[in-house]
Amino acid sequence: MKPNNSNKRAIALDALRGVAIIGMVLSGSIPYGGMLPGWMYHAQVPPPNHVFNPNLIGITWVDLVFPFFLFAMGAAFPFALSKKSELGIPNWKICLQVIKRGLIIAAFAIYIQHIKPWAIEPSPTTVVWLISIAGFLLLFPMLIKLPDTISKSKRIVVKLFGFLGAILILFLFGYFNEQGFSLGRSDIIILVLANVAVAGSIIWLFTKENIIVRLGILGLLIALRLTQSVDGSWNSLIWNISPFPWLYKLYYLQYLFIVIPGTIIGDMILKWMKSITPNDLEITSGRKNKIYMQATIMFISILGNLIGLYSRAIPETIVFNILIIIIGFYLFSRTNNKTDEFLKSLFSWGTYWLVLGLFFEAYEGGIKKDHPTLSYYFVTTGLAIYCYIGFTIILDYLGHKKYFQSVIENGQNPMIAYIVGHTLITPILALTTLSTLLNYLLINPWLGFLKGVLFTSLVVAVTSFCTKQKWFWRT
Repeated sequence: MKPNNSNKRAIALDALRGVAIIGMVLSGSIPYGGMLPGWMYHAQVPPPNHVFNPNLIGITWVDLVFPFFLFAMGAAFPFALSKKSELGIPNWKICLQVIKRGLIIAAFAIYIQHIKPWAIEPSPTTVVWLISIAGFLLLFPMLIKLPDTISKSKRIVVKLFGFLGAILILFLFGYFNEQGFSLGRSDIIILVLANVAVAGSIIWLFTKENIIVRLGILGLLIALRLTQSVDGSWNSLIWNISPFPWLYKLYYLQYLFIVIPGTIIGDMILKWMKSITPNDLEITSGRKNKIYMQATIMFISILGNLIGLYSRAIPETIVFNILIIIIGFYLFSRTNNKTDEFLKSLFSWGTYWLVLGLFFEAYEGGIKKDHPTLSYYFVTTGLAIYCYIGFTIILDYLGHKKYFQSVIENGQNPMIAYIVGHTLITPILALTTLSTLLNYLLINPWLGFLKGVLFTSLVVAVTSFCTKQKWFWRT
């Protein structure tokens, strides 16, 4: 059996990113105040009151989506930056491009926070809904990559139109919100991405030939993370100093604990994609069941760890992981081609990070997303690798791309997927009064969840449409 696979893109990585971004949208669309189970929300914001409680231990599926996205982002660095290096661009120029990209992402974080309807006015009016839609649409001329067939002068005019329109909206913000425009008001998720995108890219750029140095930098960051609370120490000074708190905090760079392992896996993915031949994706009928088992055990591991860590059945979770690891090494041990060897290496790395995270589980009181523990960073990294392995088997090895097309398309255009719900779909639903009809589903908690699913489906559909039209936002 030969799957229809072009290998022009790391589609399994796109799928992982797509699952993460769709999960972010869905988790933000689930109604609060109902009686859905606690595992339907962040573990530290449980029902029915959803008051943040940092003393609660455990993670849920909601707590996986952001680290999965960070991991996919880190794994993509080698693809983007190696192309620049191969073109002969010196490292200092690449660094400047990386910093420029980071500033654009940070500006994006500030801008989108100001065009969300409820940020403009707590009780949005028709004018506010329309401003939010306009703010979303202006992102296209600002960020979209226009065809080379369009002259440079016309491309400049289009971008200038977008930026001037955005400035006008930010100016109008003060007329609706008495606090006015503020650099300190930004989307925290995107701002974290901006920080780790710059730091992670530069770290990869100068360690691309030496993984030991990269792991050494990770070790130094861990040491700084563990000692930053010592009052009066230089560690604490470095941790807390920031010339521009609205833009950068060393605290954000903790997420490099996920991104740096992601870059290591990205190196492996890039090397594999460059070296494989069609024969390396062939599956004989006798091996098909084994390959399905490999994918299944990866997803079972994710589910089992979520259940065990959320329910605090730690001894049972340890035993479960020992069994999964034994079965996994048995399934991945015999290699017949480069893809098998690649999957075996991935499984070894995923197992290492997962086990490291489990060894840290008792530290800091137990695994938590907020405030994030070392266990959280490493456990989610291991699970992200397992999820990527599952998608690689399903999409690259088995060729089942058509079943995940929308997920892949959302992963290829994540910024649109992230913001389109707040600034386009919600305003349209409000202006057409369709939101009133959807609100009838809130009479029951699980019907309220269905409302979240329907809303997320709209986000997925709009993003897929933009991807098919090749309307990509380049940040």
